[in-house]
Amino acid sequence: MMKPETDSLGDFLDEVKSVGFSAVEFWSPEPQFEELIDAALSRGLRVVSFVGHGHESPTDGSHAEGFSRRANHERLVAELRESIDLASKYEIPGLITLSGHRNSGESDTEALEICAEGLKRIAPYAEEKGVNLNMELLNSTVDHPYYLCDHTDWAVSLCERVNSPRCKILYDIYHMQIMEGNLISNIQRAAQWIGHYHTAGVPGRNDLDDAQEINYPALAKAIRATGYDLYVGHEFMPKGDAIAALRQAYQGLSSS
Repeated sequence: MMKPETDSLGDFLDEVKSVGFSAVEFWSPEPQFEELIDAALSRGLRVVSFVGHGHESPTDGSHAEGFSRRANHERLVAELRESIDLASKYEIPGLITLSGHRNSGESDTEALEICAEGLKRIAPYAEEKGVNLNMELLNSTVDHPYYLCDHTDWAVSLCERVNSPRCKILYDIYHMQIMEGNLISNIQRAAQWIGHYHTAGVPGRNDLDDAQEINYPALAKAIRATGYDLYVGHEFMPKGDAIAALRQAYQGLSSS
């Protein structure tokens, strides 16, 4: 969720609702997290996603500590179990998971097997509770150096290896435009594994306006054509007023 420009989260949520949005997502559990969820629900806004486990490096804050390191698996499984329970309680359809960084001396295929090994430990519980585990695709050239899950094919291979209906992909459109382009074809090819989307303009990670290069109306049509029926989260940093930017994004995608 973007940082509200109004005096309170409640005011911001009221404005989001007035634009026409039916749902929001939060970054991660934090103190009073259930109060944030209740604030959204009381306004008729569904909460649809949050990050299900810790992932930040204690030294530099990067997204280093994910499933690519076996030493993290015990912690990640325990944290995801708690997050799955919370998601199930509030009917939140998916949690964000992260691969972490590449490891020195390992190929991407070796790291893929390590990630699959860890996710296989928690996927049965996600199946039991009906919650998707959405592995996020990020770019490793601009924003997240060394991040492992940075190509669609790698993410698809992960889902195939875990072989669970609850192991999915968070297809971040901004990040994959930077890494691969060819967005519509890649989305069509990976459609059965995609459990969530994020947006932002390229370059800059800002508004979905005419100053950026992605054709979001065409992309929205292509996503609908795959039969996708979950949510698209707007994760951009507005250049000006957040509500005005969200209104533009809502109108641009919903009218397509």
